[in-house]
Amino acid sequence: MISKKWLQATAVAGVVALALAACGGDDDDAGTNTDDTTENTSDEGSDGSSSEELSGSVLADGSSTVAPLTETAAELFQMENSGVQVTVGTSGTGGGFERFCIGETDISDASRPIADDEVALCEENGIEFAEIQIANDALGAVVHPDNPLECISIEALNQMWDLDTSVDSWGDIEGLEAEVPDESLTLFGPGSDSGTFDYWTDVVNGDEGRIRTDYNSIGEDDAAAVNGVSSDPWAAAYIPFSYVQTAGGAVKALSIVNPDSGECVEPTLDNVLTGDYAPLGRPLFIYVSGAALERPEVLAFVDFYLENQEQITTEATFIPMNDDQLAESQARVADLHGGS
Repeated sequence: MISKKWLQATAVAGVVALALAACGGDDDDAGTNTDDTTENTSDEGSDGSSSEELSGSVLADGSSTVAPLTETAAELFQMENSGVQVTVGTSGTGGGFERFCIGETDISDASRPIADDEVALCEENGIEFAEIQIANDALGAVVHPDNPLECISIEALNQMWDLDTSVDSWGDIEGLEAEVPDESLTLFGPGSDSGTFDYWTDVVNGDEGRIRTDYNSIGEDDAAAVNGVSSDPWAAAYIPFSYVQTAGGAVKALSIVNPDSGECVEPTLDNVLTGDYAPLGRPLFIYVSGAALERPEVLAFVDFYLENQEQITTEATFIPMNDDQLAESQARVADLHGGS
């Protein structure tokens, strides 16, 4: 079950109510500065005593969407292991893989699966790795709260965002479920190094990286997209759903037409976990190298990350994994560590 703290967080955020039944037993991402890191250190354990059992460092980099999860995991871990320093950078999913696949980092935060060319770079440098899901997320198609639209199809989103689009105003979009005034359309979205950018363009436009060039790029600052939409009644954006939650009533997340059922599906916890919020629901990952797992501090951190995933996701305002997802992630760590 999801903890009461999760319900309190989402209620404060002012987003739609989240169903709990499917929980079992529990961008953007682009960055421009790989030195933009968060170092988490603590002198005392959670019981107030100093922990000297583990020492060393863990270096993670990558997705700014996933960074709050890894930062939260690091803070909680170091409360019990003050001798370990965990550093978390935000160079974007693509930038993180670049560093990870040449052996510069232990863990790569990612809001999308690793790409074929990135796998090839890891192989070229002898980097064995495991893909480990650590949370669930969804992308929100958001508009200003005063926009009369409540639901939108992937086809309509494609008209808005595709490279070859001629859409400049709301009146140019065909097939909307509500009558929207023919006002100029302003768009906000992450930059091209973002895993959120990769996921959205692939799902909405049919090809990763394919997108119109005249939108307002907000780099890795998803909060800038929230600010842009909240200050313009006819703006729209796509952002990680955790930002929708923290934005509260500043923006409105649209329901999405499920391509299979044809029904409008609200972006809720239950709908993400059941797969009904398709195709904008997504898993979030860390990638860890086999060599890094040979170090006790890294293995302990990854194990802690998974064992405490409900608390971590709740505090970072994401969606916890269900039992099957957690078991799969733990098995992948065991397989890589046992075989490395």
